[in-house]
Amino acid sequence: MKRVVRTAGLLLAALVLLAIVLPLVVALPPLEGTRPPGELADEDSRFIELRGVRVHYKIAGSGEPAMVLMHGFLSSTYTWRDVLGPLSETGLVLAFDRPAFGLTERPMPETWGGENPYTADFAVALTMDLIEAHSIERAILIGNSAGGALAAQLAIEHPAHVRALILVDAAIYAQRSSWAWLGPLLTTPQMRRIGPVLLRNVRSWGAEFGRSAWHDPARITPEIWSGYTLPLQADNWDRALYEFTLAGRPLDLAARLGEIDLPVLVVSGDDDQIVPLADSIRLAREIPGAELAVLPDCGHIPQEECPSAFLEAVLRFVAALP
Repeated sequence: MKRVVRTAGLLLAALVLLAIVLPLVVALPPLEGTRPPGELADEDSRFIELRGVRVHYKIAGSGEPAMVLMHGFLSSTYTWRDVLGPLSETGLVLAFDRPAFGLTERPMPETWGGENPYTADFAVALTMDLIEAHSIERAILIGNSAGGALAAQLAIEHPAHVRALILVDAAIYAQRSSWAWLGPLLTTPQMRRIGPVLLRNVRSWGAEFGRSAWHDPARITPEIWSGYTLPLQADNWDRALYEFTLAGRPLDLAARLGEIDLPVLVVSGDDDQIVPLADSIRLAREIPGAELAVLPDCGHIPQEECPSAFLEAVLRFVAALP
């Protein structure tokens, strides 16, 4: 019996050792077919160096009001393609890609030398730098999903620089605390090495996520899907997405909504499968004086699926600002 127990113990120890060592020594498939983000840019793309990161953005229009568009998770400036032009007929419009997404540079940990560029705090600071770089005194922040959470955080921390908030299916109440127990595992040398490779499956699970963002996913054309997946051709996109995952922390904004003292419009599709309509209704109720616009037959990204209704709600709100 003792021999059996000893053998089982040795076998278990060997398996643990194998699990520790194998991910560090096994040859992993390289990320192929990628290019520097600048080589993937559109004709109207612009780049600016902020906080040591080469940031991709688009700008149109001029004067006041000045609107800053902030995209959500797995998104980019592409999400604003149908509304950026019409909004620019009213004033200045600026859309940018947060680090880890779109065509913004993806710094690697060995090159940071300072702040982690994938945290929410860095994204807020980067947005402020972009606003100041374009001499915008007070911006109207338009944030979709996770971009809505960042817009709210910026408005709370830098209210003097924000004229109004437009929160589009904003992920304010979403929490990632259930992932907390995974933190120590995800940050091990083993997972830092194989994690990015596992995330390359975003091409498959990302397709399902993309379909769930639409009320009518049949309207996602091959051209639209090509726009969604273009950033997957950028250098180091897999490692950057993994670092972004590691940097994620609950923002705990719900407890601070009462601090927002400026005009707010909450926009939601009536069929949002990612951020439930109930969350947007609650958000409009908990932000003092906020307005609510619910768009019919629309999902999580109304700026793409229902651009006309989106523009009508946003432009009406902007026109009424003091």
